Amino acid sequence: MSDKELEDQNGSRTEGPAESGDTVTDDAPETVTTAVALDKESATEDSEEVAPEPKSRLRTLSIPPLGRTGRIIAAVAAGVAVAASLASSVYFYRTSEHDKNILAAQADAREAACKYAPVLVTYDAKNLDAYFSAVLEGATGDWRTQFDSTSKDLRDVLTQGQVVAKANDVQCAIRSGDEDSAEAIVVIGQTITSLGTQGKPSPGQLSMVMRLQRSGDRWLVNKLNSPLVQPPQS
Repeated sequence: MSDKELEDQNGSRTEGPAESGDTVTDDAPETVTTAVALDKESATEDSEEVAPEPKSRLRTLSIPPLGRTGRIIAAVAAGVAVAASLASSVYFYRTSEHDKNILAAQADAREAACKYAPVLVTYDAKNLDAYFSAVLEGATGDWRTQFDSTSKDLRDVLTQGQVVAKANDVQCAIRSGDEDSAEAIVVIGQTITSLGTQGKPSPGQLSMVMRLQRSGDRWLVNKLNSPLVQPPQS
């Protein structure tokens, strides 16, 4: 073989390993970069897993233990709060009971006024004794004295006029009052038959103010204004 051919063969052999080396050189950085990236991701994941959760700020707060003085103050404060609550409950209970008693008394006084008004305006000249007795039965104080002192004159007038009176509807209301006294407004219808009406019924209406006083378990009238006779409504 000639020298030239030998040189060509040697050159050819030299070029082969060079190409192979070039291929290795090109792939190496890419492999190293990938490994470094994987190492970073692994480190990041480890750091995320290992890093402890931040503790709540509330957990770090704590109430310092109370000393003897503090415990005494707390106990006194609690006692004052309980006492105030009890006092408030007792006050409202008593107030409620007082209001209930007043309302009950006013209801009784109103009922008594509504029952007494028909007795007062219902009479018959032929049977005045029963009328006077019934009126005095529900009277006391000034009203009893006043009615008793004028009963003789009233008897004469009613007898001479042959008056017969009957009560119709009655309406009552309490204007003011407490557990022992009350003032009632009464409006009551009355039909009168007499010589003056020529024996024909004449309807009318009376309004009055009664002052009632409790006497035991009864309500009696101790003051009464003069009945105001109003013209009949057509």
